[in-house]
Amino acid sequence: MKLEDIRAIITGAASGIGRCITLELARAGAKVVGGDLDVDKLKELEAESVGLPGQIYGVHLDVANESSVKDFISLAFEKIGDANTLVNNAGILRDGLLVTRDNEGWLRKLPTAQWKRVIDVNLTGAFFMAREFAAGAIEKNISPALIVNISSVTRSGNPGQSNYSASKAGLDADTRTWALELAPFGFRVAGIAPGLTNTPILSRVSPEAQAEMIAKIPIGRIAEPYEIWQAMRFIIECDYFTGSVIEVDGGARF
Repeated sequence: MKLEDIRAIITGAASGIGRCITLELARAGAKVVGGDLDVDKLKELEAESVGLPGQIYGVHLDVANESSVKDFISLAFEKIGDANTLVNNAGILRDGLLVTRDNEGWLRKLPTAQWKRVIDVNLTGAFFMAREFAAGAIEKNISPALIVNISSVTRSGNPGQSNYSASKAGLDADTRTWALELAPFGFRVAGIAPGLTNTPILSRVSPEAQAEMIAKIPIGRIAEPYEIWQAMRFIIECDYFTGSVIEVDGGARF
């Protein structure tokens, strides 16, 4: 697929990796509908795209809400016509150990709501988006089409992130599953597993935890969103790539 032919739907588009991918696609001439809860940042994103070869439309989206997803997908197809690409980027952190003792010796457990919220956004939200996008594209006979899931190097497990790691491991499994299921319709499905990346979500990780994680990165630094975009560009342009996840992690394993 050529960058200028992309008609993309991107979740979590208002900041971080999603924002970078959205802008880079617009710079290449693509049309993009960016979804996010933060409407103000979406407006800033639209303003920043003025004068670029492509075009960005910002639309409110709650990926964990099935009705919101259905309405968003319908509007996205109206705005850019033959939408042929979905980037499942929206994700949150709600870190906590499974069980631990506080300073007073009391046993604390990871709250169910904390577990469920991460799964709802990171995994169920991606499922909602992929299902509705695929159904819309197939109904409109759009082919080729592409779904890219933004995973994480912590998919293999990381202390304090049982909810986040599980959501990303599940997303990787679905990447392979959807690649097999949707291939007959002309879809490719792939993933990117970034390591520690300079995005707003990183602010939810304590400085001590960040330092510990950076110490495990052979390259010795965190990634910039543009470096994740470079993997995205490869996936778009390599029509033979599907069913796999690219790790962009500086050689780290958490």
